[in-house]
Amino acid sequence: MELRSIATWMLIILAALFSVASLIAVILDKSRARKNGRRVSEATLFTLASLGGAPVMLLSMLLIRHKTKHLKFMLGLPLIILYQALIIYMIVV
Repeated sequence: MELRSIATWMLIILAALFSVASLIAVILDKSRARKNGRRVSEATLFTLASLGGAPVMLLSMLLIRHKTKHLKFMLGLPLIILYQALIIYMIVV
């Protein structure tokens, strides 16, 4: 198998793992918000989004109506997604 192909698969696997972690973090934060428990920090959420979980995080936030009134997330996550798409485009082309 070619080295570039291996690197591509590694990036796909990492993005999938961070997507799952992002989904868990959003659900956990929503649950803790309802129970007035210890919340997941915004820095943690944005870190997971930046590492590949932004699409899943945005979708999950919209589906469970969590942080949808926070402009930081409703603009920040789409910007992260666009930035990541641009990087992927520049690597592929």
